[in-house]
Amino acid sequence: MLTFTLQTIVGLGLLNVWIIRANQATCYRGGEAKNLKDEFTTYGLPSWVYYLVGFFKVTTGLSLVVGIWLKQLVLPASLTIVVLMVGAIYMHFKVGDNIQKFIPASLMLMMSTALVVMNF
Repeated sequence: MLTFTLQTIVGLGLLNVWIIRANQATCYRGGEAKNLKDEFTTYGLPSWVYYLVGFFKVTTGLSLVVGIWLKQLVLPASLTIVVLMVGAIYMHFKVGDNIQKFIPASLMLMMSTALVVMNF
């Protein structure tokens, strides 16, 4: 039940951020960014990184949801999310964000790490 819950939260959370809320401002965006693309610019990253990270986040989000039925998808998706969340946390440090902006990436990192441990 815990694995199902974590997969659902992380998977749908990623899809929410990258599909539904990508063009919306939130209090968690890096620097003063008003949307996801601006956030990557704030971090000093080239635009291709935005598309690459977006591809991986949407793919891993879908993989975790589909992984409810196809368990073999959960470990690689969770490992990928762990790497991406470490990168996200680093970017928040890089631009000197306040601790509030670290919360989503930190929670996703913890939940994804738990999924890795439970599925290893």
